Amino acid sequence: MSELSPIVESHIARLFRPKEQSEVAHLLANDCGTTLAGAENASLESLARIQCAALKLSGGSMDKLYDAIALAQTDWRDLLVAADFAQDTQANGDWKC
Repeated sequence: MSELSPIVESHIARLFRPKEQSEVAHLLANDCGTTLAGAENASLESLARIQCAALKLSGGSMDKLYDAIALAQTDWRDLLVAADFAQDTQANGDWKC
């Protein structure tokens, strides 16, 4: 299980209802973190970029979050492209939900 960065936790709190937040955090930490191919040794900052991309694409929908995580599990780089985070390593920090 990966730790979540404060920015990821902040986006979870803004996007999801309180009763969903624990599940969202669990999904991101367990299914969209160091378990991703090529991200086994990624920094917390690098993982936050991927996790924020999933949150952005979710728009606060659990179904869309599941889809975004599935995309990350196939190839997390495609997730970054879909969220417009591919070209800028700081885009997840600039993104406001």
